Amino acid sequence: MITKTELTAATLAAAFALLAVPVSAQEMGGPKTGKEKCYGVALKGQNDCAAGAGTSCAGTSKVDYDSSIWKYVPTGTCETMKTPNGMGSLKPGKS
Repeated sequence: MITKTELTAATLAAAFALLAVPVSAQEMGGPKTGKEKCYGVALKGQNDCAAGAGTSCAGTSKVDYDSSIWKYVPTGTCETMKTPNGMGSLKPGKS
């Protein structure tokens, strides 16, 4: 017999699984509505696909805050993001 708690847990797990699929699929595409590429703000291994020299796809960056590596961020927020190496940039820097 299935308890109310088990049913609730199963329902929540299914809902979270459905939410995760579109996010993963979206990261594989091109430019995103409401997002912009922001250079110098990605942590090691958290860049978006083919983000710069030495990266082949998402999650392949080797250094935190590399100014030649980008990550999608909400439009209008990039240049206000402060990192230990300075502010985010809409253009790649030299690393």
